[in-house]
Amino acid sequence: MSQSLLNTFIADCNGALENKTELSDVVAVIAPRMANLVNRSDEFLKPEHFQSDPDHYARNLVYEDTKSGLSLYTLVWNPGQWTPVHDHGTWGVVGVIEGQLQEQGYMRLDADQTADRNDGIDLRRAGLVLLTPGAVSTFVPNPDHIHQTGCPESLPRCVSLHLYGREMNSFFSYDVEAGTRELIEVAHTETQLGTCE
Repeated sequence: MSQSLLNTFIADCNGALENKTELSDVVAVIAPRMANLVNRSDEFLKPEHFQSDPDHYARNLVYEDTKSGLSLYTLVWNPGQWTPVHDHGTWGVVGVIEGQLQEQGYMRLDADQTADRNDGIDLRRAGLVLLTPGAVSTFVPNPDHIHQTGCPESLPRCVSLHLYGREMNSFFSYDVEAGTRELIEVAHTETQLGTCE
């Protein structure tokens, strides 16, 4: 296992945060580094980073940095497991290690999309993205990236690597039909390789 590969990736991410003012520039710098990381994931991930849960997708913490707020997780998706429709409240970079991750995007159509409210939210399905091993996707907030991700029932397990610009311990979950959202807490398994405090 190469801890130096992960350390270099994290240092590059922190460097991008220090040197770029626009979040779109930050994720543009990190995306090719994430592609390298997922293609070499066997060099630093441990078996416990591939833990799954029979009831829902599993989030396994790989790394967190309480100073910069960076958090890195493996998400393990058994066939038929999905997130709720949700947002992130931060930027992110996602790479696929194994299987196919399906991402259904949503567009927010209500008049004042920047209003901090939990009702009167008009969402419509948008584009669909199919991410296969080695593929990388990015997102930035404001407006926030709203989507639902998962592994279709007909496909084998999927494993993806997710870097967020904050500790991803909560997000807004949307009820598309009701036009509402609710802040929910999300758990993860403590399997991290490192931390910076």
